[in-house]
Order: sequence, then structure tokens, then C-alpha cells
Amino acid sequence: MEVILKEDIANLGHKNDIVSVKNGYGRNYLIPQGIAILASPSAKKVHAENLKQRAHKEEKIKNEAEGVAKTLEGKVFTVGAKASSTGKIFGSVNTIQIAEVLTKEGFTVERKNISLKEDVKELGKYAATVKLHREVKVEISIEVVAE
Repeated sequence: MEVILKEDIANLGHKNDIVSVKNGYGRNYLIPQGIAILASPSAKKVHAENLKQRAHKEEKIKNEAEGVAKTLEGKVFTVGAKASSTGKIFGSVNTIQIAEVLTKEGFTVERKNISLKEDVKELGKYAATVKLHREVKVEISIEVVAE
């Protein structure tokens, strides 16, 4: 029996996969629980069309992310922080502050999509990775200066 999965199932498949299962497993567990639907010819056609439309939307979103990545690439963003006379920062610079700087510059990036390679506890230049899409990542430079 072939079924179309509605969610990920360990050791069976991922969401939207068409998998073959034993009749009893499909009829008595997967379909009644709402985890899968029967892969009839009409359901397969609907599934194929949905995948095609989703791929088109994903391609559009990916192209937009690549455009933003090109504009971000090579730019240096300045983050202000309170620091001592020796250059040590009181506290540290985190992704929240970097996201705020990016928002002021006109780029909307969530803080959870920004990752720092090292802790920022001193003044200087640092690198961060911004994940714009599942397949699009860009490195940005951050310069931490005293306020």
C-alpha cells in the first residue's frame, strides 16, 4: 500500500514523501492518526501539483535571498558598545544588537539567523554569518567601537 506522508516519521520518510507500507500499518495506524493519506492516482496528481507550486515559490524566495546576500556582502557594520579604556567591553555584543544594526541599515534579519564565530568581548573587527535562506548564507563584517 502506498501512502503520502503528512509529517516526518522516523525510519519511514519525510513530509510529502510517497512510501510503501504494509496494508495493516497504513490502514490501522497512519491513515486514522492523520499522519498519512492513501496515495490514489488523483491524490498523486494533487501531490505532484502542490510540489511543483511549492518549488516555484521556494525558487522565488531563494532568488530574493541571493539578492540581499549580494548587497550585504563586503559591507562593514558598526556596533557601538560601552568599553573600558583598555578596550574591554562591559558585557558583550550579541546577535540582538547586530540584528538592530542590520534593521537600521534596511535589512530585516531575525536574530536567530545570525551566528557569531567567537564571543565579542573586546573592541575590534569580527565576522558573523547571516542565514537568509536554507541554502543562502553570507559572511558580514562587524566593527565594534566604543560609544
